[in-house]
Amino acid sequence: MDKCTCTTHKGFDELGAFVDSLPNKKGELITVLHKAQSIFGYLPKEVQEFVADRLDLPLAKVYGVVKFYSFFSMTPKGRYPISVCMGTACYVRGAEEVLTELTRQLGISVGGVSEDGKFSLDTLRCVGACGLAPVVIVGEKVYGRVEPGKIAGILAEYAE
Repeated sequence: MDKCTCTTHKGFDELGAFVDSLPNKKGELITVLHKAQSIFGYLPKEVQEFVADRLDLPLAKVYGVVKFYSFFSMTPKGRYPISVCMGTACYVRGAEEVLTELTRQLGISVGGVSEDGKFSLDTLRCVGACGLAPVVIVGEKVYGRVEPGKIAGILAEYAE
């Protein structure tokens, strides 16, 4: 996934074309932010400014939506973002130990990105898969009933 590095990034053309294709721009902020994050990988200030300008919205409104929804990120993520559910069921069934093992094996803390840019690590409140607790999500793939001993095998799936 491309990462935004400057305002001349080709993704701005793609995002602009997407916004222009919308039949009605009113009420489409979240849709446009999802598209922007899929293009850039995250939503830095220059992307938020672009969205605000194209939708004729105050930057503060765009920023407020980005901050409110945990799906949106203002910092770069790894190529394979990892999220550990820390909801009650996952926590009770060992999510903290799973998270500790991930930080040990990746050499990063929550909110960090591995040196090679391959992985980033975050936590979530609840993913709604309590029957599979504890749950780890890598990209869009969900792993259930994860134990610390399974972490190496999960990470190995993303070896190149």
